[in-house]
Amino acid sequence: MTAALEGIRVLDLTRVLAGPYCSMILGDLGAAIIKVEAPGGSDETRTWGPPFKEGVSAYYLCANRNKKSLTLDLKSTEGKEVLEKLVRESDVIINNFKTGTMDRLGIGYDHLKELNPRIVFCSITGFGETGPYKHLPGYDFIIQAMSGLMSITGDDQSGPQKLGVAITDILTGLYACIGIQTALLERERSGAGQKIDLSLYDSAVSSLINIGSNFLMTGKVPERLGNHHANIVPYQTFRSRDGDMVIAVGNDRQFAQLCAIVGQPSLAAEARFSTNAGRVENREELSMILQEQFLNEDTAYWKSRCHEKHIPFGPIQSLEEVSKDEQLKARDMFLTCEHPKAGDVQMIGSPLKLSRTPVEYKQHPPEAGEHTEEILTRLGYDKKTIHKWKKDHKV
Repeated sequence: MTAALEGIRVLDLTRVLAGPYCSMILGDLGAAIIKVEAPGGSDETRTWGPPFKEGVSAYYLCANRNKKSLTLDLKSTEGKEVLEKLVRESDVIINNFKTGTMDRLGIGYDHLKELNPRIVFCSITGFGETGPYKHLPGYDFIIQAMSGLMSITGDDQSGPQKLGVAITDILTGLYACIGIQTALLERERSGAGQKIDLSLYDSAVSSLINIGSNFLMTGKVPERLGNHHANIVPYQTFRSRDGDMVIAVGNDRQFAQLCAIVGQPSLAAEARFSTNAGRVENREELSMILQEQFLNEDTAYWKSRCHEKHIPFGPIQSLEEVSKDEQLKARDMFLTCEHPKAGDVQMIGSPLKLSRTPVEYKQHPPEAGEHTEEILTRLGYDKKTIHKWKKDHKV
């Protein structure tokens, strides 16, 4: 069975999360990924921890499977020569150097497209390659702060809060995948590659969706609503007798069903609550009424009743509970990968479920330079040259 992206060759010159996450997805789908780092390994996540297992970082493992590793000194003539040979045979090159760095190294887009006019060149930066912020460094936390995401996350007591994961990195990695695959599809018609200029800042602002639209329509700066929804009520967390849970009522029919479940059927007929607009206007009063009822039973009871009436419901689960969830096990969302240094390591699987070309897990997250000799040999370098080259550059 042929993988979906089999035959696509990707050079990954990225580190940390957005770029590696993108290339891992492409690798899961069958593309051949070469992860290029400086001698010794320049992806900072190799040292981010604990936790480590036999010196291998859990952070690094999360975004680097299905890749081979090559270490190059891109400031050297030899390193640049190897990269140019790889570019000639590749389809995609991804980098997350600061704006202008690739050009200063002599391997910018204008140069590389002369070597391979079909190359798709994806640049990931904090703020993009144009505009007054183009030279600023941009980490996820900074971007969450500047983009407005933190201003709408949390509540009055907590103050601005970041999300629990580096969400702008993840979003940018996903956008990079979309952009790369779009450029590859367009190349089938035109025969030409192109450059993708992608920024964490742009990606984060694009995620504001309805909250951003609300502001642009009204000019009203949104308040932090914590676990409440700006436009829908009740769509929030509640406390049961033994835990926390989320109920997400999307229409008036579901609201009427919920009122019946909690023993307050008349609420649905009251003018102040009968429509979603009214419920938004009277959110605090309605929330207090419902919360009082939810404290009378355990989460499992409310889960059963809500599922019975097709009301969207979810318990707030710990990661331990998530890891044991039968639904996720049935969907193959956890896997065990054999690593030459760390032994068996558990990883989160891909959410992509393709019927004819399923995702495959063929390659453990590589050690820095693990495949350098293999790749240089394929490029035509003899063993003597490779040995001298590795010694000279401490690869």
